[in-house]
Amino acid sequence: MRKTIIVSNRLPVKVLRSATGFILQTSEGGLATGLGSIYNQAGNIWIGWPGICTEDAAEQEQIRLLLQEFNLIPVFLTKEAIERFYEGFSNEVIWPICHYHPSYAVYKEENWSSYQQVNTIFARQIQQLVVAGDEVWIHDYQLMLLPELLRQQNDLLSIAYFQHIPFPSHELFRLIPWRNQLLRGILGADLIGFHTYDDSRYFIDACVHLLDLKTRKNLVKHVGNSSYVEAYPMGIDNKKFERLAASPQVIARAAVIKAAFNESQLILSIDRLDYSKGIIERIHAYEQLLIQYPQYKKKVVYYMLVVPSRDAVSQYKILKDEIDRLVGSVNARYGSSDWTPIAYFYNTYPIEELSALYVAASVCLVTPIRDGMNLVCKEFIASKRHGKGVLILSELAGSAKELIDAILVNPCEINGVAHAIANSLSMPEEEQRARLDGSLENVSTYNIDHWVQQFTTRLREIKSLQQSEMSRKIGETIFQKIYTQYKDAYQRVFFIDYDGTLVAFFKEVDQAKPSVELLDLLRELQADPKNKVVIISGRKQETLAAWFATVPLTLIGEHGAWSNFPDGIWHSKSGLSDVWKEACKLIMQRYVARTPGAFIEEKSYSMVFHYRKVQKGLGRFRALELIDQLRYLSSEYGLQLLDGDDVIELKNAEVNKGRAALSYLENFNPDFIFAIGDDATDEDMFAMLPEKAITVKVGNKDTQASYFVEQQIEVFPLLKRLISGD
Repeated sequence: MRKTIIVSNRLPVKVLRSATGFILQTSEGGLATGLGSIYNQAGNIWIGWPGICTEDAAEQEQIRLLLQEFNLIPVFLTKEAIERFYEGFSNEVIWPICHYHPSYAVYKEENWSSYQQVNTIFARQIQQLVVAGDEVWIHDYQLMLLPELLRQQNDLLSIAYFQHIPFPSHELFRLIPWRNQLLRGILGADLIGFHTYDDSRYFIDACVHLLDLKTRKNLVKHVGNSSYVEAYPMGIDNKKFERLAASPQVIARAAVIKAAFNESQLILSIDRLDYSKGIIERIHAYEQLLIQYPQYKKKVVYYMLVVPSRDAVSQYKILKDEIDRLVGSVNARYGSSDWTPIAYFYNTYPIEELSALYVAASVCLVTPIRDGMNLVCKEFIASKRHGKGVLILSELAGSAKELIDAILVNPCEINGVAHAIANSLSMPEEEQRARLDGSLENVSTYNIDHWVQQFTTRLREIKSLQQSEMSRKIGETIFQKIYTQYKDAYQRVFFIDYDGTLVAFFKEVDQAKPSVELLDLLRELQADPKNKVVIISGRKQETLAAWFATVPLTLIGEHGAWSNFPDGIWHSKSGLSDVWKEACKLIMQRYVARTPGAFIEEKSYSMVFHYRKVQKGLGRFRALELIDQLRYLSSEYGLQLLDGDDVIELKNAEVNKGRAALSYLENFNPDFIFAIGDDATDEDMFAMLPEKAITVKVGNKDTQASYFVEQQIEVFPLLKRLISGD
């Protein structure tokens, strides 16, 4: 039976020592709450660090047995591993980079080694538990390498990865010395999730610019797997917060809180201690409120709850000291014997106390500088179904993409935040209610259950698509099928593309000259009297003639505009016109002048704009512009516009590899046809060849070919195996 294996750095409970042994403390975090409905189901499990370090085998066994009842599996880590993997690499490299604080990043090789080791430990633990059909759902930045490690162990495993923190611009992510390993690690997953569309696009851009991968919409194609990158904004258990807010105990506690502050309007913020949360900027904004709106003195209190976090990391110690200093300064400067402007608490509260604070607050300030989602604002909204209040939300929080009825602010614009607080304090109840109702609809509809259901359903859809796709990959079973047809045939034809198929792509197009080994392979293939080998390429006929002068092959150049069959003499296809080329050349030259690295290749009956040496992104942008410019020419002169791999080609529509291949086949009727190519130009050949033909695409791309191989380097061994039968 299929089960879901949830994996995160920490389990949803913490193991604590007590006088009688070990006890469990439940986490009230969003992830623990949200996934509780999954891991508590029979058969499902959650794997993670239990929050305690012990190397004693007997104690570890006690902890395993304690957690086993709740479907929890511990991964035991040493104190050194926690210091280097978690506090060191995860929170001193990935966290500051992803939250746009590169100056806080500390790059230590020993911490990177520990990060790799811990991810490997997790992979081994999962491997012991996973069986065919299982789904593994990995959570967050501490385990970026884990998807690829699992994929290497089991290429059929269903793997999802969700990142709960933001993903930065590729230029910022580039700063990490081990950025490529981290990206490849994530790409081991079938489905990669982020809270916002922007974060998903940043990740895809990083794959393009740093790994040089090809993408299509939200699909990243790479060797061994294809990964879908999508946005799934996380919700909360809204019903729980609604029930708490309506409970007599919470209502009574909220009244006590308000009474303790003389019925002042409470401005509430709840944050984990972190420099990304905008705590310093928020204190300055509140101070500005007291300066610009003195009428609110003694009528408001800023209730600031900061939850302890990562006290061992130096930047957090510095931040804590600065918060303490600023709060003391504001209270000393503006406070009086009967009024303290900021009520500051550095503590962890139970959920019932948080609920009472939400009920008591008139304004909730959620103003992070950078946040993946932030669920505090959603909890506040859910707690106000029958109350009143205003949410002030940073436009830089992921939740701002959804809660558009909140007052959105730039957290760094101190005066703007101060004005937003003043407007909130004086906002009419009708407007408060209207804003709350709009946000409540979103929070109620897109809740935690919806998030889990949408994500897991999509993972299963993607896995089904991949399995259908991978059934066309040439593995041993398909190869034996092809080889049987090859062996039993009396007359065989091979149509073989050149660039990207027989040889890899080069920055300089003239560097793709065939090697001695390749020429020997083609000689060996052609030497069999049953075989006829046709090199069918977009290259100029002069180039093909020079490169294959020592091998007696049939050569077709410029996609079929030129060929040397049947007599070995080069012939051009009749009826072709080149009157359009001058106009095309003028257009392409304008784009070459604007695009450093681009160049034009002129052929007899086609013009090619190459951008393989152009800056990533810019080349594709210019190519799309050029396509729009060339459309009128293609329409006016009956030309074909091809959008290939880092090339745009305009050529006569009468010329394509499909027609050229069929023209060659008119001379005889082989009982084995094999065609292989990598580009859009090869699709005409795949489509037009007889149904019995074996057609192979190089690269796992959208294609009309029957089969595919992952990489160009697989083509040589494939042809070699056909010859030898090994």
